[in-house]
Amino acid sequence: MSLSEQRAASLAAETVVVAAGRPPRDRDQPVNPPIVLSSTYFGSGPLADGDRGYGRYSNPTWDPFEEALGQLEGSELPGLLYASGLAAVSSALSLIPAGGVLVMPTHSYSGSLVMAAELAQKGFIELRTVDIADTEAVKEALSPRGPAARPAAMLWLESPTNPMLGIADIPALAEAAHAAGAIVVTDNTFSTPLVQQPLLLGSDIVLHSVTKYLAGHSDVVLGALVTSNPDIRSALLHHRIIHGGIAGPFEAWLALRGLRTLALRIERSQASAKVLAERLAAHPMIESLRFPGLPSDPGHERAKTQMKGFGSIICIQVAPVAGLSGADAADALVRALELWLPATSLGGVESLIERRRRHTAEPASVPENLVRLSVGIENVEDLWADLKQALDALDG
Repeated sequence: MSLSEQRAASLAAETVVVAAGRPPRDRDQPVNPPIVLSSTYFGSGPLADGDRGYGRYSNPTWDPFEEALGQLEGSELPGLLYASGLAAVSSALSLIPAGGVLVMPTHSYSGSLVMAAELAQKGFIELRTVDIADTEAVKEALSPRGPAARPAAMLWLESPTNPMLGIADIPALAEAAHAAGAIVVTDNTFSTPLVQQPLLLGSDIVLHSVTKYLAGHSDVVLGALVTSNPDIRSALLHHRIIHGGIAGPFEAWLALRGLRTLALRIERSQASAKVLAERLAAHPMIESLRFPGLPSDPGHERAKTQMKGFGSIICIQVAPVAGLSGADAADALVRALELWLPATSLGGVESLIERRRRHTAEPASVPENLVRLSVGIENVEDLWADLKQALDALDG
């Protein structure tokens, strides 16, 4: 590709999302990389390093996105694209040795929690869940005291967490995990590399649900992993090949097209999220609110030290009203909205909203009346007017 690693390192991330992963600047070359639809490649004799060989091993359409994501996360190695975010989660968890200990946030993406819990139930791993914002508690889980206690093999981080928006002290926890001999994986889906770069904060692997902000248009399902460690990358690549969690070429091409506007989308959605959070916090129907961008938020000061912004996700707890519990009031709020879309994803151009406990897999510690808002790129006054009319109707 045309953008060298050295050149990419000198450019702002807002430029890299546009410039990385382009075809060579040769005469009559296309500006955008093509979609390659092939299950196999010409070749004979032993496969050498760099040979594509077969469609499960490699596809030229993956390369531009993987190159761009690696550069955005501050790695000299390209990322690895997967068929879904959970395919990437599965690949990362495969690095835990048999019977090894995984430390994971009590509140994190429910798919990750379910997968880890199922591995633990089958005896493949030991799972310890902990409040990831409690640094001392995490350190204790990583290296518990006692003669029979075993140190962790992997620390799983989310910051901010899904859906409670807890903020982890990534540098301190990464240092403690490495001292215990653990690999550190950070799910960076909520923040994106434009807001937070976990590899530069001490993590070994960064995970993304590409479905969300990176692709950004709610039209593909993809996942990705990034690491700066060649041995870890080789192990992850081997798992992808053998377990077949590969991306389709058309989805990879759409994700790269979506990535081109990431900086603009993040700038707009973050600015709108701050305005909406401030206004929501003052509404009488809001029992509590989490948004790291508010000075009153418990994670605000920590987020300031390791994030370039505060993301575009807001979580609210809706107050009960006469005849309605908090959960019923939250459902009524969602039903009353006309612009916000009730849907389970996040990070698209459209603003999405849902009560999280409608999912049976959501941890019981997530409040029944908690509603997650993913702020899109619509006009902020239109978004607020829709929220206000629905909240005022409940209040009345």
